[in-house]
Amino acid sequence: MKKRILLNESEILYNGPVTEKSLGEDWTIHHSEWNIEEEWLVGKNRGNWPGMAVLKQDFPGNMLVEFEAQTLLPSSHDINVMWNGEWLKDDDRRGIAYVAGLQGWWTGKVGIEKSDEYKFMVGTPLLDFVPGKIYRIKAGSINGHCFIFADDRLLLEAMDPNPIDSQSYTKVGFEAYCSMIRVKNIVIRQIHWENVDMKYIPEF
Repeated sequence: MKKRILLNESEILYNGPVTEKSLGEDWTIHHSEWNIEEEWLVGKNRGNWPGMAVLKQDFPGNMLVEFEAQTLLPSSHDINVMWNGEWLKDDDRRGIAYVAGLQGWWTGKVGIEKSDEYKFMVGTPLLDFVPGKIYRIKAGSINGHCFIFADDRLLLEAMDPNPIDSQSYTKVGFEAYCSMIRVKNIVIRQIHWENVDMKYIPEF
C-alpha cells in the first residue's frame, strides 16, 4: 500500500549458499538443531519456543529476506523468519524483532509479529498451506510497514505504529517452532523503494 519496492535497485547484502563451514563460522544456533543437507539449511525443534539459526552479520535498515523453504514431513507447520532483531545473550532468548511466517500461530495462520512484548501481531488463515511444498518466500519491512509474500503473492501486510529502530536491531535468522523445516537460496537485500500515489479511477 502506497509503496513500491525497486528490487533491481535493492542492494544484496547476503547471498548464500550456507555450507557446513559457513554455518559454523557465520551463524549462531539457539535451542534447536541446525545442519546442512545438500544445499538445504535444515532446522529441527520439538519445543514450543523459537529454535533459531541467526546470522552473525548485522543488517541495519529496511530489510527484505528472500528464500525457499518447506516443512519436512511429518512436520506440517511453522516456517518462520526474523529480521530487525536481536538475540539476548544474557537471557538466551530472542528480544526485539519482527517475525513472519507461514502456517504458524497454533491455528495455521500466515502471521507477522513483533517480539518480545507481542503487542503488534497480525494474522490470516486464508493461505491453503500444503505441508512439504516448497514455497518461495519474501518478508521484510519498510519503516515498520511489514509484509510477507509466498510464490509472488502478497499474503499479509501491516503497519507497526511503533516501528523497531532498524539501525539498532539488525539480526536476521530463521526459526523452527515445534517444527522441522529446511531453507535454501537465502538472499538478504537493503530495500530501495518509492512512494506510490494511489487513487481510484471512476468505474461509472
